Amino acid sequence: MVITKSILLALAALSLTLPVSAHQDGVTHHQNYEGQKPLQDHQHHNDGMPVQEAKRVAIIGAGSAGSSAAHYLRRFHTNTTNAPPINITIYERNAYIGGRSTTVNAHGKASYPIELGASIFVSMNENLVNAAKEFDLTVSSTSSTRPKTVRDSVGVFNGEEMVFVQPYSESKTGKWWSLAKLLYQYGPLAPIRTKRLTDETVGRFLNMYREPLFPFSSLGEAAESVGLLEATGVTGEQFLMAKGVGNGKFVTELMQASTRVNYGQNLGLIHGLETMVCMAAEGAVSVEGGNWQIFEGMVKSSGASVHLNTSVTGITEKKTAAEGDKKVWTITSQKHGDQSVVEKDFDTVIIASPYQYLDLTHPPTTLQKAPDKIPYVALHVTLFTSRRPLDPAYFNLDPASTVPEAVLTTLNVTEQSSETFTRGEGASAVGKVGFFSISTLRQIYTEEHGEEFVYKVFSSEAFGQDRIRKILGVKDEEEAGVTWVFRHLWNAYPYLYPRVTFEDIKLGEGMYYTAGIESFISTMETSSLMGMNVARLALDEVLGVEGKVKAKL
Repeated sequence: MVITKSILLALAALSLTLPVSAHQDGVTHHQNYEGQKPLQDHQHHNDGMPVQEAKRVAIIGAGSAGSSAAHYLRRFHTNTTNAPPINITIYERNAYIGGRSTTVNAHGKASYPIELGASIFVSMNENLVNAAKEFDLTVSSTSSTRPKTVRDSVGVFNGEEMVFVQPYSESKTGKWWSLAKLLYQYGPLAPIRTKRLTDETVGRFLNMYREPLFPFSSLGEAAESVGLLEATGVTGEQFLMAKGVGNGKFVTELMQASTRVNYGQNLGLIHGLETMVCMAAEGAVSVEGGNWQIFEGMVKSSGASVHLNTSVTGITEKKTAAEGDKKVWTITSQKHGDQSVVEKDFDTVIIASPYQYLDLTHPPTTLQKAPDKIPYVALHVTLFTSRRPLDPAYFNLDPASTVPEAVLTTLNVTEQSSETFTRGEGASAVGKVGFFSISTLRQIYTEEHGEEFVYKVFSSEAFGQDRIRKILGVKDEEEAGVTWVFRHLWNAYPYLYPRVTFEDIKLGEGMYYTAGIESFISTMETSSLMGMNVARLALDEVLGVEGKVKAKL
């Protein structure tokens, strides 16, 4: 029962996930979303120490990786002997801390924040769980705000029929019935083997937080040492076959629904490791008011000098007589709306954003190897409110029934037999169903509109008003009763093609890069892990043999 229950919990949690990486969006880079209060630009100096005596560290990007790099750099430094003072400066082109972890308020009401980006983290996510506790943030289960006005919590739709539904089962009898139904529909072997494989994969991954592996200077070597290259080097489809899970309906219906809602990719394209990550969703929670508060807390704890609404336009190398042979990096930046350009020198630079999205006018010319340009998934997120429930007829259900609160999707039988779809990208990956997921997030009440549902749609193309009317089962806008719509396009996460090599972590002397981990595992937590890892590597380089850095606290 425990094994199969974990699969059901994973599906329930995944129905609420959004793209979980923490980086750049595809449309609006500088918008401060309503309700998310920007962390004000502020300066911090180290206990009165002269700035010129301190080691200068620049971090470009204040999403999960950049915020974590600042947080752990300060923590490691505080617990290090014989360390010179360190001044940390963060450059962030958005008006807020958090990167892709951001909220919008339904109807502009601060009491109804809705996650637009990374939505959940899970019990195995050590950095995020510990940070939420450290900053005294309130976390709650992903299902706590669900309306629960319908019979089923999760359904999987293939564009022709609802191939799986998971009823709400609050009682013990109901839970046993749900488990029995799953076992009857898919048999016991695939769920059991999936759970075991998930646990094994998670166990291997967690070694990357611990000495002697941590800190790791090569992601590829670290992955090889814990036995994860076997999973990254093949597709999810190939990995599951090799591990005895097979390619039956449990895989093509339930597991593929999970890779689609999480990463917009089918099992014939996404690599095996990220496939297993999709199933490790037990204990899914979110921070009340928005997960971005974790990263704002990290930045505040670091005491960094923060420059919001500021783009870095150049990273150039120089050597001065005073510095001897040691490299010094000059960062050129410009605050949005300001014509002036600012140059500042740093001993260490941490690039905590995909390199391809920096848009540098003056890029560094002395790197060992510049990071490759990696294709990212363009994901359309549509939020809207309406008093109307989803239309059962649209999903080929009995008109008298109700639609599950979270509708995940998969390919139909014909599409599943074609590599055009199983290995497709964008619209080809979606198939006939036309979207990756539709979730009924919560009910809200406003005096102007009364009681309404809040919906969220993930799709590969813009989800227009005509599509909204169709899923609500109406023909005209007035009948649909849509009172609020918010659309956003993210460059959400990389296409996670099979690979066994990853971008360098150290690009040159005093230059580090975090985003290579996105092609390994793309989540808030793994970006935080790489931020922590780079912080330790950077401090080790600053100290040389003079200091002793304590392990992660």
